[in-house]
Amino acid sequence: MLYYFLYQFLFLQYGKNSESYVFKGLNVIQYVTFRTAMAAITSLLISLLLGGKVIRKLADLKFGQEIREEGPASHQEKRGTPTMGGVLIIGSVFLSTILWARPDNLYLWIALGATTLFASVGFADDWIKIVRKRSLGLTGKQKLAGQLLTALLVWGVLWAWGNYPWNVSVPFLKATSEIDGISYIGPIIYFFFIAFILLGSSNAVNLTDGLDGLAISVTFIAMSALTGLTYIASDARWAERLDITHNPAAAELTVFCGAMVGASLGFLWYNAPPAEVFMGDVGSLAIGGALGTVAILTKQEFLLPFIGGVFIIEALSVMMQVSVFKLTKRGGQPGKRIFKMTPLHHHFEMSGWKEPKIVFRFVIVAILFALLSLSTLKLR
Repeated sequence: MLYYFLYQFLFLQYGKNSESYVFKGLNVIQYVTFRTAMAAITSLLISLLLGGKVIRKLADLKFGQEIREEGPASHQEKRGTPTMGGVLIIGSVFLSTILWARPDNLYLWIALGATTLFASVGFADDWIKIVRKRSLGLTGKQKLAGQLLTALLVWGVLWAWGNYPWNVSVPFLKATSEIDGISYIGPIIYFFFIAFILLGSSNAVNLTDGLDGLAISVTFIAMSALTGLTYIASDARWAERLDITHNPAAAELTVFCGAMVGASLGFLWYNAPPAEVFMGDVGSLAIGGALGTVAILTKQEFLLPFIGGVFIIEALSVMMQVSVFKLTKRGGQPGKRIFKMTPLHHHFEMSGWKEPKIVFRFVIVAILFALLSLSTLKLR
């Protein structure tokens, strides 16, 4: 751990009583804000430096994207573009977090573990689709089972060792920030809440990953907002002032979020239109799992729809389309459709919008949602 070497060894051993400004300057390593910034820079550099090599390796392995015939015609030219680039995101996040975070933090390892497990489910799905040539990858039940198992493990660790507050913290309702207050629901009921959050967030990001640069751009914005919210939740002064459930154990999650911000920017360098690589399910499920896990650990579950508003809208568009289609299906006749195609970004494609225009406009909406999530801090 770079943190332990620079601070625990060099500063505490030599810098504390030294007159050297070099050793004294190492004291800054203890501050989570500094390490968060360094984690973001480190993951960005790792992504940029290794991105080209990862893309070439994926191309050599013939891990090319398959394109469905029923999709927009313009997408057919993307067939064969290297996919499973999410390994670059996860690798960058893991390495930079390990370098800059304190390793004695349980919440940090929960976040890294959950992200890795969701990535494993996505990797299996991509592997089956690309290598085994089964177009749909894992079955719905198999994917759901993997996601539920991850949610169960997150809940189990929190229940056994996490000293986790089992209250539901609702924005705008100050009383719900009290750990043993009116919103305490206990660990058993909270498991279903955790499962809903993790499955919803992971699948929502997965559905959004359909245009060059879209999912990773929204991830950068959402993770930037979540980084700020995580820091506030872990700081006693800010948490008390803003009536947020204070959890000091969440401090190192800020470093993890910063690493995700940097990795998102690095991947966007290669995923910007026209994309040189796609993240695949290994990336999208991991990102969604990371968002949901951090929201759970910092008691920001009810802010997640604001933080990742675009992801939620994309998921809702699919749910609405499927529900209306099934409800209006009569006597062998096909049901009605609300949108020309879902997820929602495909509806705008089918309406004649160019891909970059859709991405930029969705990014604007994502920024507005992120600002809205931050504005709730003063409304509690």
